[in-house]
Amino acid sequence: MTSSQQPTSDRIMRLITGYWATGIVGAASSHSVFTHLEGGATTAEQVAERAAISLRGAQALLDGLVSLGLVEQQDGGYRNSAEASAFLVEGSPDCLTGFAKLKAGHMASLTNLPEVVKVGGPLTDAVVEVADNPHWEELVQALAAQSVPVARTAADTLKIADAGEISILDIGGGSGIYSGTWLERNPAARATQLDWAPINAIARRLLGERGVGDRVTYVDGDFHTTELGAPGTYDVVVYSNIAHQEGPDDNMALFSRVRSVLKPGGTLVVSDYVVDDDRSGPPYPLTFANEMLLKSRHGSTWRRADYHGWLSKTGYDDITFQTTLSPTTLIFAR
Repeated sequence: MTSSQQPTSDRIMRLITGYWATGIVGAASSHSVFTHLEGGATTAEQVAERAAISLRGAQALLDGLVSLGLVEQQDGGYRNSAEASAFLVEGSPDCLTGFAKLKAGHMASLTNLPEVVKVGGPLTDAVVEVADNPHWEELVQALAAQSVPVARTAADTLKIADAGEISILDIGGGSGIYSGTWLERNPAARATQLDWAPINAIARRLLGERGVGDRVTYVDGDFHTTELGAPGTYDVVVYSNIAHQEGPDDNMALFSRVRSVLKPGGTLVVSDYVVDDDRSGPPYPLTFANEMLLKSRHGSTWRRADYHGWLSKTGYDDITFQTTLSPTTLIFAR
């Protein structure tokens, strides 16, 4: 074996110091660096001036962002990469800077991971999935941008714009991003969101700002125990970014209840980070399993085979999987 074929420690070093990337992207987001670059700043001096940060700090952030591939050098200056322009410039519905800032604040929780792995779950009762957690105000809005492209893809697949007077149930709808996206496309559609009262209050405000709030009904409650509706009420039911927080039994129980409230021919849409059956990928869902270990009692990232088995057992016989331009997979079940 030649020296060029010998393994090096470079990638391992970058993985060990991976929290640097979280911190750099979070700090750059906090100071709107990507927005300033998009607005015409091309030098460290200009970024420092517009962001009201030190020149030394601006240069360090730009160096780090270049190393991460989010900023590029051009003609002696700097510009956003195509990815940064698409997803890190403020004002876009797809902007992920809120999520970047949120995760930068979560880095300390990873110090618990060795013990969490040992015991198999969170170390305290302070898990996210409780109604009165003040975390929701920040988290719900930060997560919304991740779901924007997925909600659009689902709308295209279901032909929501041409579906006429349909009724939608969004279980644990959070910010209401699915209802907002779909109701804007279809003026005849109506939606119901079932979620905890503090989260529904956030959605009520956001959907009101989008001009579709008058076509949304809010049901305050816990979807584990709150009635979903009368039999045959809904054309589409959405269950987005929740299944990974639940165990197999709870997911199957929910799928069975959804089946009863769907109209004949209606569709359940599940949106989640789904792993391959042999658990060889994709990378993001595999990594996310550790987030669920830290923050949920029974959750994980589930395989396609898990979803297919659960849905088949609860009465669905038309089950399809669709990848998206994000780490999320869409599952359509009828």
